[in-house]
This record gives sequence, structure tokens and C-alpha cells, in this order.
Amino acid sequence: MSVLFKDENFSLLDHQKYITKIYKQVLVTPTEFESFVFTKILFSIHDESMHRVKAKIKCRKRKRDMDIINHEASTVQSMFEDLLKKLPTEIIYHIQDNFKVLNSASVRDKAKYFFETMAFEHAGIKGGNDSNFPVKCTIHGDTFVIPQNSRFLCGDVIECCKRLNGNKYDIVIADPPWWNKYIRRLKTANSKSSYSMMYNEDIASIPVTNLFADNCLVAVWCTNSPSNIAAVKDLIFPKWKVDYLATWFWLKVNTDFKPLCEFAYGSKKQPYERIILGKVGNIISIPNKHLVTSVPSALHSHKIPLLEILQQYVDIDQPKTLELFARYMLPNTTSVGYEPLKWQHISLYEVLDEEKPSELCKVIS
Repeated sequence: MSVLFKDENFSLLDHQKYITKIYKQVLVTPTEFESFVFTKILFSIHDESMHRVKAKIKCRKRKRDMDIINHEASTVQSMFEDLLKKLPTEIIYHIQDNFKVLNSASVRDKAKYFFETMAFEHAGIKGGNDSNFPVKCTIHGDTFVIPQNSRFLCGDVIECCKRLNGNKYDIVIADPPWWNKYIRRLKTANSKSSYSMMYNEDIASIPVTNLFADNCLVAVWCTNSPSNIAAVKDLIFPKWKVDYLATWFWLKVNTDFKPLCEFAYGSKKQPYERIILGKVGNIISIPNKHLVTSVPSALHSHKIPLLEILQQYVDIDQPKTLELFARYMLPNTTSVGYEPLKWQHISLYEVLDEEKPSELCKVIS
């Protein structure tokens, strides 16, 4: 388990451990297996964090919006303080010992290198792995590892959803490229940036409704912008015929188990993101508030895997999962978007010596 600690109100994840767990016993030839570990370098984020906030940031948000943000930041900070009281000290020591590999400058350089060298042109291709083992394969001249029981479709999310019509999913996760002026400036400066930003109305128009199982849990990553939060609840979910359930928070901490930046009252930058949950049909009751905490990956928009946490709320042994705007793949999941293979590249993984399993598997495409 990559969930190091969990109760009704809190989950503490080891993201690197989760990815490494997936790629034990990877089929690399028709008869040979190797195990891979996801590089720890990218989780070596210390106090001198790459995400440190400047002392003064001009903010032009309306007073009502600022009141909402300030109250929310206080709530998340209070939840984190409660988590610290419950956490066994050995878990904190595990995090500190596991990821203190490099200084943050080295991490920044490594993350920047991976981001700029992995702008793959894979639009229109699809593939998958229907076996019970992950596999290593070559796609358009580059080598990737593909998790077990998974599929991918590369291209425009709206078109991919149309191609998936007839499939049904028990969990749907989306990480939309929200319209953002700051990110827009970054994309102007770096033509290799990934998903084009979408207006709220365009996200609402994604034809995902026909892909929901009769009972489906929906999770949407959302920025801390009050307008985007309102759009999920008042525009996107109603258009998708999804009932709003709850808002959870992902708090990012460094290797010293401190928030990645200060809780910024009146500032645009916060050490947390939100996950807005909704449902179709009936699902197992979930907590109204939940704090998910982890040391984040330095890779751009490398979100934590939510499946180990969410699948307990779906009354099915092996739920089928769909991820929209995916940047990496997961087992038992169909991943769609322009970049589902981005963080699957073999250069992010190191080989470990492991005993070879007896069963073989096959790849489909």
C-alpha cells in the first residue's frame, strides 16, 4: 500500500512508492522480466522549495472571494494540524529519510529537463496492455512502460470520449487545463507546453455522460479560483448530470513535512489543491471533507494517484476507471488526452533486480 496513514478525515500517500509498486516484474522481452523503480530525485523537495511564495503578492480579487479563500485556508491549515497530532513519528521519519536525495536546485533542473524533452507527438494513436503484468514497449521510436490492464487514447479529449462511446466506467477522474493568465504566459514562452487551456463552457461540453456506469464516482481536480470552483458545481456537473458530493484537499508538503509554502491569506498561492467529488446513481457514503497529504512530484502537473482512496467508495471489486487529460497511466484505467504517455517514458525509471515470475503476458494495440 502506498497509503501510509488513513482515517475518515485524512490520507497520507507515498506517490513514488505507488508508482514503483506498479512496475515490479515488467515484461521487457517475450521471456524476460525486469523491475523498475520510479526515480526518487523528483520527490526530493526540501524547505528551500522550488514553489516558495514571495513575501508580497498583489491581489485584485474581490473582497467576497478573499473572505472565502481566507476561511478555506484556515480550514485546511487546521486539518493539517490535526493530522500532525495523529501521525506516528515513524511515518514522518520515513518521508524524511526516503526523499532527501538532492538539493532543490538539482530537482528543478531535472524536472525542467524531463518536461522539455518529453513533448511527444502521439495524437491519433491508441494502445493498451490487457495482461496482468506491466510491459516495456517502443512507440514511435521511444520506450515506455505500460501498466497492467490499461488502455490509452492520444488526442483531443472530446474526440476520445466520442470514440469510447459504449464503454462504461465506475470512476471518472478529470484534470482539466483550466484557463489561467499565468499559465497562459508560461505557454507563450514555452511552445512545448502541453494541453491547451479550456474555458469552463468547453469543459462542460465534453461528452462524458454516456461513459458513466449506473453508479459512478466522479472526481475533478480544480484550481483555487472561486470562478472555477463555481463552474464545476453550477455548470460542469449539471451539464454532465452529476450530483455534487464533497470537496477534498490535496496538501503538498516537503520532505521535512511542512507545507510547500505558507498558507497565504490574501495571496494567490496556496500549498493545496482541491478535488471536487460528484456522483451518478448511488455510491458508498464519503466524508464531506478529507485532507490528502503527500510530498509532490516536481514534474509539471503530476497529480497524485487517487484510485487507492476512491475505489473503496465504489461497490465493485475491480472498478473500471477513466482518466481525462491524463499525463500518466494507471492499472485498470483508460487514459485519454494528448499526453497519457508523458510520464511513462523509460528515462524516469531505474532497473531493480527482481525474481522473474512464471506467467507471461501479451500486449494489445
